[in-house]
Amino acid sequence: MTQIRSLLIGTALTAFAATAAVAQTVQPAAGLSGQAQMQTQGADVAPAAPAAQGVQPVTPAPTRLTASGSTDPLVQKRDANAKANAEYRASKKASKAAMTDQQKAAKAQYKEQVHDAKINQKADKQAANNEMKMNMEGQAATQVDGADVKH
Repeated sequence: MTQIRSLLIGTALTAFAATAAVAQTVQPAAGLSGQAQMQTQGADVAPAAPAAQGVQPVTPAPTRLTASGSTDPLVQKRDANAKANAEYRASKKASKAAMTDQQKAAKAQYKEQVHDAKINQKADKQAANNEMKMNMEGQAATQVDGADVKH
């Protein structure tokens, strides 16, 4: 139990020290009055006292902490891989869209060719039927003429 208590007390002291360090590094805004500046200085000395009196110390605006251009080779490799993956996904998406367009164009061309082939087939069939009818009529006419002549 004493170990847990000492850990909790140490954590609390670390938290107070961290808030005090942050409060010291923050520059008060130019528009603040002298009284507000005095309150932040008082918070540096005794952080628990203003909170106990109901006065809250001025907190800095939250800043986004990001490492830009890390020198760690593993971080650089991770960033390079992420960038390469993003580029790959973008090119894959563009290629897929181009392929889809090509497939649609090929399908439309195929349908047009099939339609034209059906029209040509019908025309050829009609021409063959007409030719056959003409031949049949010609044979019928010769048979009528040839019916009188016996061989």
